[in-house]
Amino acid sequence: MAEETKTLEDLKDIVDPELAQQAAEVASPVYVQQLDDLGRAYATGRRKDAVARVWIKPGKGEIKVNGREFETYFARPVLRMVINQPFEVAGREGQYDVFCTVKGGGLSGQAGAVRHGISRALTKYEPELRGPLKKEGFMTRDSRTVERKKYGLAKARKSFQFSKR
Repeated sequence: MAEETKTLEDLKDIVDPELAQQAAEVASPVYVQQLDDLGRAYATGRRKDAVARVWIKPGKGEIKVNGREFETYFARPVLRMVINQPFEVAGREGQYDVFCTVKGGGLSGQAGAVRHGISRALTKYEPELRGPLKKEGFMTRDSRTVERKKYGLAKARKSFQFSKR
């Protein structure tokens, strides 16, 4: 008695097509647009000790950080590039106005927090952008923080000079 091997093609006629369609719809989450009363999308971004509250709405591409233009707040070109990365990946340069407030951390952490917040706000305004932004890693909070100083050590890991006598 030789057993016959079955492939997926042989089994496809056994599955009910309507049931398969329902299972596919349930498996993938559906994201919907989330806007406030003023037509803005809000999100919170975090990086190191910095926390950014970000609002975006369609506009000319102006970015305000703590009430100042982002070119003056983030003077280094690298930090400005970090903030613009979500718009470049999504292909939305100059299409959204951004207003954000940032607290805590240094300038590098604050720029990363603003980038995280912009990415999350973009996905709330246009849910179909979630895939490209997530693929680039902008939706993930960078959890690296400064290690705390331990008792009996000079710094987090550095110890005092050893003396034999």
